[in-house]
Amino acid sequence: MLRATLRSLLSRKLRLILSGLAVVLGVMFVSGAFVLTDTLGRSFDQLFRSVYADTDVQVSGATALASDEFDSERVSATVPASVVEAVRAVPGVAGATGYVVADGARLIGANGKVVASAGPPRFGTGWRDGGDAQMRQGRPPQADTEIAINAALAKAAGVKVGDRVGVLTLKPKQTFTLVGIFGYPGGKDSQGGTQVVAFTEPVAQELMLGQRGVYSFVDVRAAEGVTESQLRDRVAAALGQGYAVKTGSQLTEEQVSEFTTALGFFNNILLGFAGVALFVGVFLILNTFSIIVAQRTRELALMRALGAGRRQVIGSVLVEAAVIGLVASVVGLAAGIGIGALLAYVFGQFAGGLELASVGVPAAAIIGAFAVGLAVTVVAALLPAIRASRVAPVAAMREAATADRPLTRLTVSGAVVLAAGAGLLGLGLSGNAGDATLWTILGGVLLSFIGAALLTPLVARPVAGVIGRLFSWSVPGKLGRLNSGRNPRRTAITAAALMVGIALITGINTIMTSAKTSVTKIIDEQADIQLIISGEDGPGGMPTFDPAVLARARELPGVRAVSGLYEDGALIDGRRHFVGASNDVAALSSMLKLEAAAGTVSSLPADGLVVDAKTAAEHGLSVGSRVTAQFARGEAHRLTVSGIYFESDLFGGFVVPMAMTRDFHVAMPALGFIQTVPSASVAEVKAAVDGLLADSPEVTVGDRSEYIAQQTASADQVLTMVQVLLALAILIAVLGIVNTLALSVLERTRELGLLRAIGLRRMQTMRMVTVEAVVISVFGALLGLAVGAGLGAAVVRALKDEGISTLALPWAQMVSYLVIAALVGVGAAVLPAIRAARVNVLDAIAYE
Repeated sequence: MLRATLRSLLSRKLRLILSGLAVVLGVMFVSGAFVLTDTLGRSFDQLFRSVYADTDVQVSGATALASDEFDSERVSATVPASVVEAVRAVPGVAGATGYVVADGARLIGANGKVVASAGPPRFGTGWRDGGDAQMRQGRPPQADTEIAINAALAKAAGVKVGDRVGVLTLKPKQTFTLVGIFGYPGGKDSQGGTQVVAFTEPVAQELMLGQRGVYSFVDVRAAEGVTESQLRDRVAAALGQGYAVKTGSQLTEEQVSEFTTALGFFNNILLGFAGVALFVGVFLILNTFSIIVAQRTRELALMRALGAGRRQVIGSVLVEAAVIGLVASVVGLAAGIGIGALLAYVFGQFAGGLELASVGVPAAAIIGAFAVGLAVTVVAALLPAIRASRVAPVAAMREAATADRPLTRLTVSGAVVLAAGAGLLGLGLSGNAGDATLWTILGGVLLSFIGAALLTPLVARPVAGVIGRLFSWSVPGKLGRLNSGRNPRRTAITAAALMVGIALITGINTIMTSAKTSVTKIIDEQADIQLIISGEDGPGGMPTFDPAVLARARELPGVRAVSGLYEDGALIDGRRHFVGASNDVAALSSMLKLEAAAGTVSSLPADGLVVDAKTAAEHGLSVGSRVTAQFARGEAHRLTVSGIYFESDLFGGFVVPMAMTRDFHVAMPALGFIQTVPSASVAEVKAAVDGLLADSPEVTVGDRSEYIAQQTASADQVLTMVQVLLALAILIAVLGIVNTLALSVLERTRELGLLRAIGLRRMQTMRMVTVEAVVISVFGALLGLAVGAGLGAAVVRALKDEGISTLALPWAQMVSYLVIAALVGVGAAVLPAIRAARVNVLDAIAYE
């Protein structure tokens, strides 16, 4: 039986290669994800161990504001210069050096735009001789008007020694003379892709930390015979509370752990797409083995008649599946190692020349490849194997094809699974699943897809018939339509593979389109603002601009009111919140249509604040309540609630007096709202304001639609990336259609011969197969659009309280998906159609 199985397997190489390819692609993602994260993880471990190689202990400021809610770099406390001397006096200290290093120095390149960063920080630092930096051109900065930059930044900015360049920091644009360009040991232009602007130390303190005479941290070297932990304990005891004292080993582990967490998130994304690929591959493998079993009915029946038992028949089919899964796992693992190494190299180049560790193959990659590859293939082949074991020996004497089974049990099962999926999805989206919310939602989505796939055969024949009527104007078209509906199970499984990819893309698109539409509606209804000054949120937070722009904009013809919004993190009575401040509270409340629930919100005393009703209720606040506000800098302030406003979908939280912005991390506005007079030309005002922003290249002025487009640009990029990755699922679906049609052509060899014998020409035969493929593809696309729109609508409904209140379908994208599906069908039909057209008429008629 084993020899017969292997011989049968080798006789169907092409069809099984197509099935195995789906597993190869999925396994490639799984193993590639583990190889990538392992390689990058060890690379960052090497980087940080070299960075902290000469650091035994580090002293930094501690702040209660630092948390997951706020960027720790934006709220970190500073270390006074006096601490350096105090540390030097601690027994066991061989040396202590204060350093100024902070994220947020943005260089303006030769093109007048800020040099962008895809993630690595943009450090502003005080130059110190004797560090890792090696001057390549020019010299270090010596005057307050001079800077030096690392070579990677110089290349990206297109600047050279002697140029006058602008730099944005905690203060508006300032112009410096570039006097030096430096690199790092090993010929590296950057460390981990960071951009570095080196000022003189006093200038760095003022621009990056907000005041002179302070440092970001103090590096401490231990005297001979003193361990890191001993020195840490001594320094901590000498300084007391208010400072974080850590060893170099601790700092390395923390940084590596932080990057490992980020890489883990990326790893999960890749594994998620691998799961989608394998899920779609299940349909392909299931369909392939189902068709093979149907074609081998007489062969299997003869085996049964000769004495083969049901277990042997099941084993025969599962051995075929195991061989395919094993070979696909080996190929997929090899491809995954290559893809992982390639992505690591690309990441290293993108990160400014990150020195990569050697490419490794972790055990998780090997175990995952074989476990997933074998499991998916065998599980997908299990149902066809059981079906094969039920072939009666008497079937060997039949020439007619086995009749298709009723769809009753399949339909009932599909309805139950779909209901269970909808229930889980509803539970997860309602927020009542607790810590298991994510898994509940994912489980609901998975069961919904399975339920929809099980119900698909019920509608396959009528829907395929309706779609096929578009092509029924000719005999080949009619035949193609009838062929697509003759086996609803096969058509349904083939279409379901395409359904998954299109459903996911449509669902995500529906959510994003609804979010944009909802935000547009909210701004139109709840704001009286014609122009908005803003920048796109990036790694360093929202970009800011010179406050002088607000005053100058207010003087422009056609402008009625201007209000700037300053934003930062703060502790209000010990609880973390984002707070705002405005140069014109009256204009802000008018523009945002804030209605007072108590007190007044159109003015703000020097020691007052206003807050929305919901937050006030959570804190138990009323007009006259006193609160303690601790900002990023300075001492805590005692403020009095002077007004409470009804929260809107557009604005909420605490608003503090403008005087408090002196203690903000960045004392510059992040948003500017402009209200024009009714008779003014908004376009002319916009052009005038744009001229005022010449020294603020990170921000632009636009109307409400332009502002929404700007704020959602990053989400659009994510959607594009998702579409590219989900194209893998569509590729597997194409393979499924090719496989189904190819096997169908083999199955219908005699039928094709008879059609050719009675006058069907080769081109007509090709058109018939093409129509069948297009009908299946469009059917799968329609299923995907329906399921995706349904899932998207469910998520939008669940997010109603989060401001996404309007359901909007992406009609243009949905139409494009249908067109793409039709083209996919045409492309998938090429090889099977050519094969069908080349059928030898006499051999086909004589076929047995």
